[in-house]
Amino acid sequence: MELIFATNNRHKVDELQSAIGNKVHIRTLADAGISIDIPEPHDTLDANALEKSRTIYSLTHVNCFGEDTGLEVEALNGDPGVRSARYAGDEKDFQKNIEKLLMNLEQKDNRNARFRTIISLIWNEKEYFFEGICEGRVTIAQRGTNGFGYDSVFVPTGSDKTFAEMAMDEKNRFSHRKKAADKLVSFLQNNA
Repeated sequence: MELIFATNNRHKVDELQSAIGNKVHIRTLADAGISIDIPEPHDTLDANALEKSRTIYSLTHVNCFGEDTGLEVEALNGDPGVRSARYAGDEKDFQKNIEKLLMNLEQKDNRNARFRTIISLIWNEKEYFFEGICEGRVTIAQRGTNGFGYDSVFVPTGSDKTFAEMAMDEKNRFSHRKKAADKLVSFLQNNA
């Protein structure tokens, strides 16, 4: 079984393929011969994920899915949230995003946060949503070199390591993206 994943982010593709295993083969936009950058203009993760899947479905009429993820920090009223990739500007520079996040948390004792992933699947012309959440906290400084995005400053509940200090199999024990992917796989197994 194959699905087109509406992303150009190789890290997300690798992470989701690792989470799904060999049950479903994920084709990237490049694999499908599509070279567009799909905008994320909406105020919710759900709407942005749906924008991606609808865009690709309208081009291919093939089963596909989109995904959007946000880091929601309690002390910052849920920010950066839906703007996580563009927190410090539209250039999507995660080092700058992390620096802004840590600066905004400097005077805060509450460092509770969660990653939330929404997958929007278009399967046989119908739309479905799957959510994955990972609770944790933001560190005071960056730690680790694995992963991407905010991984070097996020420690999931139940661990003392940041995501960036974990190998992929260890990260998958906690990962928001893995939790959403598991729901996607379960749906496909029951409906394919």
